[in-house]
Amino acid sequence: MSIFSVSLSTGKAPAHWGENARLSMTADGAVIHVNENGDSTRLIRQAGRRIDGLGIAEVQLTGNWSKEQQWAFALSYTRARKPGSIRWADTGDVAELDKAYAALLFTRSLVNDTPEDLSPETLAGRAAQWIQSLGGDKVSYSMTVGEALQKAGWTGIYNVGRGSERQPVLLELDYNPTGNNDAPVDAVLVGKGITFDSGGYSIKSSEGMLDMKCDMGGAATVTGALGLAISQGLKKRVKLLLCCAENLISGHAYKLGDVLTYKNGLTVEIVNTDAEGRLVLADGLIRATETGAPLIINAATLTGAATVALGNDYHAVFSMDDDARQAMLEAGKAEGEGFWPLPLEKWHQDKCPSAFADTANSRPMKGGGGGGASNAAGFLSRFVNEEGKGWVHLDLAAAYNGSATPEMPAGATGIGIRSIARMLQQY
Repeated sequence: MSIFSVSLSTGKAPAHWGENARLSMTADGAVIHVNENGDSTRLIRQAGRRIDGLGIAEVQLTGNWSKEQQWAFALSYTRARKPGSIRWADTGDVAELDKAYAALLFTRSLVNDTPEDLSPETLAGRAAQWIQSLGGDKVSYSMTVGEALQKAGWTGIYNVGRGSERQPVLLELDYNPTGNNDAPVDAVLVGKGITFDSGGYSIKSSEGMLDMKCDMGGAATVTGALGLAISQGLKKRVKLLLCCAENLISGHAYKLGDVLTYKNGLTVEIVNTDAEGRLVLADGLIRATETGAPLIINAATLTGAATVALGNDYHAVFSMDDDARQAMLEAGKAEGEGFWPLPLEKWHQDKCPSAFADTANSRPMKGGGGGGASNAAGFLSRFVNEEGKGWVHLDLAAAYNGSATPEMPAGATGIGIRSIARMLQQY
């Protein structure tokens, strides 16, 4: 049986498919009709969704496709459940596409997994094992688990995760291709790994909780990015820090009104247990800053406010370092991934005041009030170097779709892995 063929054409579809049809069928497969001089990405994605909806198990891309056109099709065609496989067009980009696609599939699979199957320890273990499979003996890692977190001073991860029977974890992974234990760390990636977010005592609605298996999307994205960069031949030393926990309710859960004291001495009043992502990331950023790395990128599905601002089409970029921010935006543009800057100034650190601590973890109002994404970024900026030099915070508004869209399948998108990998290679 022949494989379903998909080709591109700048010509119009036969008249019987409709005057403005962008997809037509042939005896062997389908033809996507793109604009000769226009942006074909959206048309290819829409066609990819329609072809995927036919339940076809395997497609062969044929004819004249660019690398980015093939990638656009792959993003849209690869559904969460029983995804079809793709044979790339016969171009010089097959090896590059294979590497990126493997990272995409890993990232999406991790995010789309059920919260029951993906505990904090499982998330950390799967991430470490995948990176080790790519980097071999250049990779080492350690995990700090449960009560050991409190003893080590990782108060954010410990307190957010202590309400669950499944223990919280800080994964510290070291990719060191130099072979020199004293080599400087070139970059650190920090990921929010909340494997399920009930909101804690600031409990979410049932509808708001439904997609909260995706709240470890930041951890999956930075892991996928590092894996992709390694497969591309990364020569730099990079550390990966995953801050993993389940945010659940129990007699042992953290509560509103608690005050946490971080390793850097900062005290934080809990005014919203559903603003937990920034609490775990704070530990990761403290550890990242300790390494002295000139580049720190943290990624998180952090605020609904970023999605309100940007929809599901862009990731929000925050930085107090103009050069680092611009480098991230240029990397996103080069890789065809949507990133957009939102404001962050030093005074955003003071947007969550507390009478009982140096700062609160949010503001006691729905969604943290106006400017919630910038206020969260301001909170995080307290845990890196004073000027925020070399630090980029990504609020991943485009990481997940609760249901399929005309251009993307339901579930994880994997958007961001290519751009972060580029940052690791070039910054």
